[in-house]
Amino acid sequence: MSGRRRIGPVDTIWLNMDRPNNLMVIESVMFLDRAPDWDRLVDVVRRRMVERFPVFHQRPLPPRTPLGLPHWEDDPDFSLDRHLHRVRLPRPGDDAALQRLLEQHLHVPLDRAHPLWQIHLVDGYGSGAAVLCRFHHALADGMALTQVMLSLTDEAPDDDLGEAEGALAPPRHRGLAGLVDSALSATRAGAGLTRQAVTGIRGLTTPSGVVDAAGQVLRTAQVVDDLLLTSTPDNPLSGTPGIHKRAVWSQPWPLADLKHVGRLAGATLNDVLLSAVAGALCRYQLDHGAVPVDLPTMVPVNVRPLDQPLPRELGNKFALVFFTFPSSIQPPLERLAETKRRMDWLKRSPEATVTFGLITAIGRTTRQLEHYVVNFFADKVIGVTTNVAGPTSVRYLCGVRISGALGWVPGSGRQTLGVSIFTYADTLRVGFMADADRVREPEKLLHAVEREVADLISVARTA
Repeated sequence: MSGRRRIGPVDTIWLNMDRPNNLMVIESVMFLDRAPDWDRLVDVVRRRMVERFPVFHQRPLPPRTPLGLPHWEDDPDFSLDRHLHRVRLPRPGDDAALQRLLEQHLHVPLDRAHPLWQIHLVDGYGSGAAVLCRFHHALADGMALTQVMLSLTDEAPDDDLGEAEGALAPPRHRGLAGLVDSALSATRAGAGLTRQAVTGIRGLTTPSGVVDAAGQVLRTAQVVDDLLLTSTPDNPLSGTPGIHKRAVWSQPWPLADLKHVGRLAGATLNDVLLSAVAGALCRYQLDHGAVPVDLPTMVPVNVRPLDQPLPRELGNKFALVFFTFPSSIQPPLERLAETKRRMDWLKRSPEATVTFGLITAIGRTTRQLEHYVVNFFADKVIGVTTNVAGPTSVRYLCGVRISGALGWVPGSGRQTLGVSIFTYADTLRVGFMADADRVREPEKLLHAVEREVADLISVARTA
């Protein structure tokens, strides 16, 4: 146990942002071939998660003064039994049943009298099992929590019985790591923003450095202008979100065909996947009698050094970029080309740097101003889209093979749709977390994605 420590400004943002209609809880699901031994699972969670990262046995304390920051303190009544649960799905134990179980939790806040997380082992899911996880965003960002969860897993079935600690290279936001490489060039070398800032200042002492800096200033000004002017046009997904949420996901698809599509089009796998989601949004708008429009989303970008382990304190360290789905374009190849063009622009843009600084600055304001600024930017998009490249080989949880995973970060303000794209062991799944009042039939979005993927694969095979 490690006592009491201050919650940082950025983590405080997420702690303060809980609203009844948009809780700041990161939700994930892991699919297993069978149920693991319960005692073995409890032991792995205790050793690799709770004992390694103090925040998993700490609760939040409110600030003592209006301008003060909250603190984490050890929960004097901490018990793993309060956070680890085991349930059984009713028959038939299919995806729909698991989705209904998950949806029963999505509107339930985590108890602030205790550490802000839960893990549920679900028996009776088909011939296997599932693990549902709920972590408050104040604990850490989605990429860090993905790494925490993957650290519970192993390369071989019996590795958790020895001294192995589930060491694992962090997963990456597929295709978006380039945004960090471009905007935060020091990240790959393991350096932080400070080194980049110093390097940039030194660059101003040379004529070429002045020219480069001038170009960067112009690009930054354009980014700020775009951030302020971006807005969500009227569309079938817009409106004030309600309390209840829906969750749906696809069956796993093999990656080989989608990679082939990308190669033929001169695009990345990330371009192909985002184009497929854009196509689904286009179809959804048409199905609801609307003229399709482009729809903006937020995409988290990791800014942690990729070659360093997670800090014991975890916390949030990420940027956000705005990506506008070309969901007004119906021809698949034309839409894919436009998706690639927009992603290429983002990779050359300093937007990640700008938003990282903005998030940090917001965390140092008052709670009221923080709420206003966060909603101002949140209301410019339909939701958050994550695209995570998970392990390329099979992993095991307590000796049980993992067949797939998905995760969603929370929306805020008037956001109504979260998109999760997760690749694992040469397979891909897509999932939607949708507001039940505004997106009444998320299954239609899922079926639309399936049709878009099938169309792209068909075009590639014909070519």
